[in-house]
Amino acid sequence: MRAQQLNIYEMPKMRNARMILGLSGWMDGGEVSTGSIEYLIAKLGAWKFAQIDPDEFYIFNMPGPMETASLFRPTTQIVEGFVREYQVPENTFFADEENNLILFLGKEPNLNWNAYAQCIFSLAAELDVSRLFFLGSIAGLVPHTRQPRITASVSDSKIKSLLRHFGIKFTNYRGPAHLANYLIWVARKRGVSMANIVAEIPAYVEGRNPKCIDTVVKLICALLEVHVELDDLLELSDEVERRLNSMVQERAELSELILKLEQDYDNEIFDTEMGDLKVWLEQRGLRLD
Repeated sequence: MRAQQLNIYEMPKMRNARMILGLSGWMDGGEVSTGSIEYLIAKLGAWKFAQIDPDEFYIFNMPGPMETASLFRPTTQIVEGFVREYQVPENTFFADEENNLILFLGKEPNLNWNAYAQCIFSLAAELDVSRLFFLGSIAGLVPHTRQPRITASVSDSKIKSLLRHFGIKFTNYRGPAHLANYLIWVARKRGVSMANIVAEIPAYVEGRNPKCIDTVVKLICALLEVHVELDDLLELSDEVERRLNSMVQERAELSELILKLEQDYDNEIFDTEMGDLKVWLEQRGLRLD
């Protein structure tokens, strides 16, 4: 049954489709989740065909100081007394019929995860989606001079075998959950094949990270056998890395830290605590953006 919060404008013609999800919020460090989806939408010429009505899923009037409350409220623009814009979170489905692909770009909901998941899975059922993938990222102890580490969680052994073929390692974690974790849980109960693919990105680099987006886009395109020219993304990635290297050379302490991260990365050492890096950076006022 179609979810009532789901608005479909035009149903694409697909069979055995694949769906890729990206969400702003907690697991969108370096804008890898949203940036990867936005890049694919633009490159593939995907068109908007459905949206999730946001009203039931977000807190708009969070009590507290202005700095906190403003993060939850819709935004507006007023010009000469006229309200020109009023924007609420958007959760939009895009279709690429040529590649039998659905792309979803949204914002992790504050409320009603079950109903939000129903919007995704009911549309997936209507479009005969065979597999779902969430693309995400977390800040970690990865140097910007190396490729991000990729880990995954899965709903079934078949999709796990596919990811293992691409050399992906699998997540071991206990702690607070993201919507994507809930979606995997629901997918398993429904017998739907789904994987969460998560890139570990440099914690000391602020802003959109094109290198990590490039890595994630390459991987998902390989998994789905979708051809996309990535020359522009690679060029931007190289440019950002050159700028970061130049900034690092001017900061001896940071240069030493990155050398240590490179050694740990190359030796596959994972026992350094993330909190140690955060404290070290804060004490020295170091940040790259």
